[in-house]
Amino acid sequence: MIKHMIRSTLIGVLQLASVLLLASCAVSTTQAPKVQEIPVFPPPPDEARFIFERSIYSSADVAKEDKNADLKRLLVGDTRVGEGLGKPYGVAVYHGRVFVSDTGARSVAVFDIPGQRFFKIGDDEDLGKLRTPIGLDVDGQGNLYVVDNAARLVQVYNQDGKFLRTLAGDGTWLVRPSGIAVDAAGRRIYVVDTGGVSSDAHRVRVFDAQSGEHLLDFGKRGTGPGEFNLPRDVSIGADGLLYVVDGGNFRVQVFRPDGTFVRVFGGIGRQGGQFSRPKEVATDIDGNVYIVDTAFGNFQIFTPEGKLLLSVGSRSEKDGMAKYMLPSGIAVDGDGRVYVVDQYFRKVDIYRPAKLAVDGGFAVKKEQGAKK
Repeated sequence: MIKHMIRSTLIGVLQLASVLLLASCAVSTTQAPKVQEIPVFPPPPDEARFIFERSIYSSADVAKEDKNADLKRLLVGDTRVGEGLGKPYGVAVYHGRVFVSDTGARSVAVFDIPGQRFFKIGDDEDLGKLRTPIGLDVDGQGNLYVVDNAARLVQVYNQDGKFLRTLAGDGTWLVRPSGIAVDAAGRRIYVVDTGGVSSDAHRVRVFDAQSGEHLLDFGKRGTGPGEFNLPRDVSIGADGLLYVVDGGNFRVQVFRPDGTFVRVFGGIGRQGGQFSRPKEVATDIDGNVYIVDTAFGNFQIFTPEGKLLLSVGSRSEKDGMAKYMLPSGIAVDGDGRVYVVDQYFRKVDIYRPAKLAVDGGFAVKKEQGAKK
């Protein structure tokens, strides 16, 4: 009887071990790593127009590493660590040099992809020191124009971070500045004054980009054509027209440089071509208009007339390629690459036009022989 019980117990143990072994084999099979596909937009079977290229999180993603440090890291198995972003907001780009306003660090982070270096602007100098940098733009020479929301002025630097001048700097011209656009010649700047609930200063103010002389204003608080409710940003199109994100009215308004109203597109809603929380605007050399929407977690591309061409990205609580929680800034370089800032994931995503070669354009290392 006892032998029979022992024999039955042994058989049970062996059966349990067999089940556990099979289960472990099954788990190891299902947990095999998957190759993540690079997102393209639009997805197949449509012909791709943009390809997700890379993300920038810190200086380590662009800055060249010393050979000795690289060897040491490989030997000891350490991961490379770089200086990251605190609370990024806006972005501008000039020939692969990416400028990101960081309100947390009170500076502009510069990721120079072709030059393989990282530096900061406005963080430790008496002249040109920044408090709350938000909106950015560059002129045709690569000079950087920075809206300081807290100081209520515009600081100007060359592309290497040397301070040049202050515009609208007596504290009385701007109430709540946010976005900015400068023409290619560096002659005029257009500054968006967002205003607020208790302010009627919902407008665009225009200044001479060299002398700082105030030239004109356009817009007032309201919902009609040419009126604004919490405007956010402005960009100059290839047609010379101004494209203004009218955030509180959930639309984009188009103006001539003298402030004459031309047309409007968009509206509140959840469908393509509509907006929920539009933030920044950018334009490309073909005249297309790019609007980043924080609530949608994407950016939409329109013709100059407002016809929707494409939506790129999606909202997600988990970081990933083309995934966003709080996208805020957008810029387009001269080679057609698109740069998108996400505040929550503290990154800059880069998209390459499908027609542009991987080693083409500006955002490649100099020793790779970048095609200009």
